[in-house]
Amino acid sequence: MRKKFLALSLAVIVSATQVMTVSASKQEQLQQQQAAQAETSAQLDNAKAEIDDLETKKNQITGEIDDLDAQLVVTMASVENLKNEIAEKQTEIEDTQKKLSDAQAEEDEQYEQMKKRIKFLYESGGDNGWAALILEGKDLSSILNQAEYTQKLYKYDRECLQEYMDLVQQVTDYSNQLADEKADLEASEAEQEAQQQSLEEMLEQKKAVSDDYENQIADLNDMAAQYNAVLAEQNAKIQQIQEEIAAEEAAKAAEEARKAEEARQAAEAAEAARQAEAARQAEAAASSAANNATTADNTPSSTGSSTTTTTPSNGGSSYDDSSSSDTSSSDDSSSSSSTGSATGSAIVSYATQFIGNPYVWGGTSLTNGADCSGFIMSVYAHFGYDLPHSSSALRGVGRGVSYAEAQPGDIICYSGHVAIYIGGGAIVHASNERDGIKISSNAAYTTILAVRRVV
Repeated sequence: MRKKFLALSLAVIVSATQVMTVSASKQEQLQQQQAAQAETSAQLDNAKAEIDDLETKKNQITGEIDDLDAQLVVTMASVENLKNEIAEKQTEIEDTQKKLSDAQAEEDEQYEQMKKRIKFLYESGGDNGWAALILEGKDLSSILNQAEYTQKLYKYDRECLQEYMDLVQQVTDYSNQLADEKADLEASEAEQEAQQQSLEEMLEQKKAVSDDYENQIADLNDMAAQYNAVLAEQNAKIQQIQEEIAAEEAAKAAEEARKAEEARQAAEAAEAARQAEAARQAEAAASSAANNATTADNTPSSTGSSTTTTTPSNGGSSYDDSSSSDTSSSDDSSSSSSTGSATGSAIVSYATQFIGNPYVWGGTSLTNGADCSGFIMSVYAHFGYDLPHSSSALRGVGRGVSYAEAQPGDIICYSGHVAIYIGGGAIVHASNERDGIKISSNAAYTTILAVRRVV
């Protein structure tokens, strides 16, 4: 609208003011271009700020991805180690079963031999056999020797039977122990595999977010490049307008100088004309005086007179107008793990109250079901300690001690499993779904990775 008004005004303004009107229009264009440039710069700054923010978030999530990768490597190694230990336990179980089978075969053979002896001693002769032994004996010594021999057979058979029973019991106990340890390892394996799956899912999510950040950054970089291109065009336009304004200002100054020169020349001409007129008038006055003097000489009587002629003078004056203004502005802105206490024996006493309760993977209930780390977390929570629900994270709580220094209440850490040491080489732990929370007599049934003391 203002441009239309200026265009209409040009038709009625004299040529002398036309330059000023064009200059005013250029100033308006310059202000518009500078305003557009400021807006583009603000948009570019916003884009850069968003890029910086996304870069920060991307770096943060990259660090999280690195941490998850490290955890995943440890977890995968734990799973592989547990698989190897389970395979070893299975081999031991099979060896034990073979020993049991060999013992049973040996027992069967001994039993057959014992039956033959029993048949010879009892079934063949019965009570008459002892009578015949006494009647047929040549002397008391031979009878006693024969009776002693028979007694030795009894004793031998009994010892063989007892040895067999002891061997079977030992093999059976060891077999059961191996089965329990295998079940514990399998539970640990399941827990580690679940953790591995969880870590893999988290990694996928983090990588997806990272890729999204990367795409957003790429889009914003393209936008920033466009803003820079627009700014370059705007800067070129501003420079062009400034050059045009400078040229117009120079032309205006030249025109004003020309007019001043013309005014000066006109003043000089007027002054010269005035001086010429004054000289002419002086010459005329002198001529008139001379004529008057001639007339007086020709008159019989004369009188003296004096005439004073004053030449007018012209002085100059100057006008000086000056003004000054001083404005100033100021802008002032301002901006303004919990711990508990308990003894190891108290920890053990409380933990053993829940023996027989179920094992539930991911659970934390001491009565309705807990997994190995959930069991320890809930036991310690009863005494005011805040521990993580993770078997791998529990390796970093408290302070480390050696297994030889282990005391009741210490946390025994395995690959994918944890337990509470109760002393005498035994542990209480949430073992597996078959046995639930129980006491195991052999704390070193598998490799111990750490012993942590919290209390």
